[in-house]
Amino acid sequence: MTDRYQSPLSERYASKEMQYIFSPDKKFKTWRKLWIALAETEKELGLPITEEQIEELKAFQDDINYEVAIQREKEVRHDVMSHVYAYGVQCPKAKGIIHLGATSCYVGDNTDIIVMTEALLLVRKKLINVISELAKFADSYKDLPTLAFTHFQPAQPTTVGKRATLWLHDLTMDLEDLDYLLDTIRLLGSKGTTGTQASFLELFDGDMDRVRKVDAIIAEKMGFKGCYPVSGQTYSRKVDSRVINVLAGIAQSAHKFSNDIRLLQHLKEVEEPFEKSQIGSSAMAYKRNPMRSERIASLSNYVMADVMNPMLVSSTQWFERTLDDSANKRLSVPEGFLAIDGILDLYLNVVDGLVVYPRVIEKHMMAELPFMATENIMMDAVKAGGDRQELHERIRELSMEAGKNVKVNGLDNNLLELIAADPSFNLSLEELKKSMDPKKYVGCAPAQVEIYLDEVIRPLLKDNQELLGMTAEINV
Repeated sequence: MTDRYQSPLSERYASKEMQYIFSPDKKFKTWRKLWIALAETEKELGLPITEEQIEELKAFQDDINYEVAIQREKEVRHDVMSHVYAYGVQCPKAKGIIHLGATSCYVGDNTDIIVMTEALLLVRKKLINVISELAKFADSYKDLPTLAFTHFQPAQPTTVGKRATLWLHDLTMDLEDLDYLLDTIRLLGSKGTTGTQASFLELFDGDMDRVRKVDAIIAEKMGFKGCYPVSGQTYSRKVDSRVINVLAGIAQSAHKFSNDIRLLQHLKEVEEPFEKSQIGSSAMAYKRNPMRSERIASLSNYVMADVMNPMLVSSTQWFERTLDDSANKRLSVPEGFLAIDGILDLYLNVVDGLVVYPRVIEKHMMAELPFMATENIMMDAVKAGGDRQELHERIRELSMEAGKNVKVNGLDNNLLELIAADPSFNLSLEELKKSMDPKKYVGCAPAQVEIYLDEVIRPLLKDNQELLGMTAEINV
């Protein structure tokens, strides 16, 4: 359809798998599963519902007669009752017991929880695979020295692999938050119009014991640990806020990673994948723009901004419920998931194809290393008989001269030559150059990578090995 708006999240960014989770088919088939679970529960607790009625409901569980529901909604202006009616048209024997004792939120809210849970599990799977690919990258380059940066100014060296562990650490924190959320999320259950279960107390002739069993049995049938113990008509909208906050945490991590890759690509040290026929610029044919990393940043901004939506909805609900959540939820929750799905596909694709240029990294390192090696040089000069305070001042003066040589005159860093020519240091140029091995200045970085992978990442991946093996295809 080219004559109406279509969401870029569906057309360009999100996977078919995530799109299905938020599709009408998924939604309305889940409604019917919930109606079946309710009928079974009520039958098990003694209400006059027959097995024949339940079998009739199951026969049409996945056969949604959309045309009937759409036509009915035009008449009654109520989506749930329209689908109750449409289901009853297909199931005349069970017509009278569909949705018995329930309110609209029984199917609406429980389906939202079910859908968000399935979407979170897909996000988790993709997050695990990104962690796996980053771990491979970190392991491969754990020994490769590179300039570290503070304030984007050259600082004491690290290794390429150690830097990757910083990206990994952010993602493992996101995984901890995601796992906590999955472990604590619950169904609404069937609480009635204001959360009091009054309709069920009536159905079960005042038998509170049977009323209490309704939620537990429904939760078990739908594969959940339980239902929230109290609610108004809806589950607390703080649940949606918690969900989107977890997605926004992943977006923060992805954005930080994409920033680093874009800066490294500017330095020509590391590049994201660039395909043979890919065009970087319509005007400048030579360009290799980091478009995938830029897209990660762009979509991440959207997800982080999306946090405000459920936050505002939750904070402005009145008493047992208001309906000003509905339109916002229909937009903010699915689109937050579709965007994070696209982000993780991009993240996986970029990490899987990262290109590292060791010679460029070494060139940049060697241009700055003389400045960073001055403390070691000074210690060697002291051992050769020099005075530390005098040598410190001379190194400061010579460093300023070498810095001027680089920044004002555009020449190479000649600090080593200046130190060798100064008799205060009593060190030859050959002796000074021996101290210019970058590996001497990376500290514990290689070991830190190996320890981190061994103690944190590899056990995590072992526990989730059944989720590994994903690849990400980028549409555009």
